[in-house]
Amino acid sequence: MKKPTVPEVLPLIVTYYSIPGNSVGGIFHIVLDDGNVDDGDVEYCLNLAKKREDKESIEIGEILLRMSRTQRKKLYLSDKT
Repeated sequence: MKKPTVPEVLPLIVTYYSIPGNSVGGIFHIVLDDGNVDDGDVEYCLNLAKKREDKESIEIGEILLRMSRTQRKKLYLSDKT
């Protein structure tokens, strides 16, 4: 499975932000808005998404886990509007 690139993922993140309740990163706010980009941070959010059965958040989490820490940091620093 190939690692997703930031340019591929950024449009998905922008769409994720447009979902009501996700304007500050939704379940993944600690990763996408606060810059906590370690695997453990993503795993924590993904587990929460699974408990809430949040399909969109689960998809985002699975993508983020396939990315490197550096790539996730670039997403955090990017303009998501």
